[in-house]
Amino acid sequence: MTGDPLFDEMFGTDGVTRAAYAEFADWFGSEDPSRLRAKAREAEEAFRVTGITFNVYGDPDAGERLIPFDIIPRIIAAREWAKLSKGIEQRVRALNAFLHDIYHRQEIVRAGILPVEMIARNDAFLPEMIGVDPAGDIYTHIVGIDLVRTGPDQFYVLEDNARTPSGVSYMLENRETMLHTFPELFSRNRVQRVSRYPQSLHRSLSACAPKACDGTPTVAVLTPGIHNSAYYEHSFLADQMGAELVEGHDLRVVDGRVAMRTTRGYKPIDVIYRRVDDDYLDPLTFNRDSMLGVPGIFDVYRAGGITIANAPGTGVSDDKAIYSYMPEIVRFYTGEKAKLENVPTYRCSEPDALAYVLDNLSDLVVKEVHGSGGYGMLIGPTATKKDIAAFRKKLEAKPGNYIAQPTLSLSTVPIFAKKGLAPRHVDLRPFVLVSPNGIEITPGGLTRVALKKGSLVVNSSQGGGTKDTWVLEED
Repeated sequence: MTGDPLFDEMFGTDGVTRAAYAEFADWFGSEDPSRLRAKAREAEEAFRVTGITFNVYGDPDAGERLIPFDIIPRIIAAREWAKLSKGIEQRVRALNAFLHDIYHRQEIVRAGILPVEMIARNDAFLPEMIGVDPAGDIYTHIVGIDLVRTGPDQFYVLEDNARTPSGVSYMLENRETMLHTFPELFSRNRVQRVSRYPQSLHRSLSACAPKACDGTPTVAVLTPGIHNSAYYEHSFLADQMGAELVEGHDLRVVDGRVAMRTTRGYKPIDVIYRRVDDDYLDPLTFNRDSMLGVPGIFDVYRAGGITIANAPGTGVSDDKAIYSYMPEIVRFYTGEKAKLENVPTYRCSEPDALAYVLDNLSDLVVKEVHGSGGYGMLIGPTATKKDIAAFRKKLEAKPGNYIAQPTLSLSTVPIFAKKGLAPRHVDLRPFVLVSPNGIEITPGGLTRVALKKGSLVVNSSQGGGTKDTWVLEED
């Protein structure tokens, strides 16, 4: 996979502008570079004024940072998106079925497809969820599937995010910024809308209301508070949905329901879109020192008095060791071959795989099975000998904590650099809503871009930026 020529989504491998970018390329070629630079500064200022920032955990001196935004859109043809959507929907259905199974009969374990230790020794598995039936049997209400591309028709799933996927506010603000900065582009290109996402999210969550709901569901976003790195997104989504933004201290259990404090007393809530980790949801059931959750909320949840989105315990499906079994998981629950391929993955818990990984560290990407945000990983081809030696010791000490993958020839999309267009590696996180009414995939998603030349790490915490993602209408 590493020897293939790099595929640029605008210029292909031969330098010829691809069809999806034709209108954009004509427009860009006629623009004065000084005007574009001014517009780029204008867009950056819009992000600053709006307050689109994030915090970096573990860096007390960092404070809030502005997420870099690049004005060159990432453009996906309608045909490409249609194919991708089918694969995403299949995968999300399988994930939801898998979660229901492991918290009930565990048929996939009984069938010998998934080793029992993948569940029993998984820190994200919640025994408290065994036998619990969420409203509508939905576990994964909001899912983010991270994708990378290596060629015109080849996408791979890099990881699944079914716990608390973030980044949708950046998708929406990126589009709003582009519409404001370059309105003429949208008259020349028929781009599918993403602006309906907050309304779709509210509708989808409302459709998952519990049996205790009487009338129109009341939806709230539960945030850990202003010091959380994604607080901007929590408040943004609550505002856009017309939902309540609450913290744990705003809520209490009243008469078997979770209720929020109002000027007229406590009002029951039906659906909580929680952005608080499992451990901190309920100090009576999980971490007793938690100040972020609601005492007794889990008992109300088990009794069908409230819907928690995403369901507690969904983090099992985010595990990178579980990810390595996704082709088998998809086939087991859908009866079909996976339409979207995994990146080939070595499970370091297996002796043969570990031996191979240790012999080839300089060529592989090694990740913690519970890692996120670009932390706790080794990118062999760009690592120093010192980094590789240090990682080797970690791997030998706790091999079950890691998986390894070949370094893919990730596609590039141009960014607007000082000297014009310059290729940079990207990934894509489409956002998926799941309810008893069906699965809805927002056309586009969040494109993250590695702004450093040659870098494969796109996370904002590691110096990455974002782009507006266009999915074109069908001709």
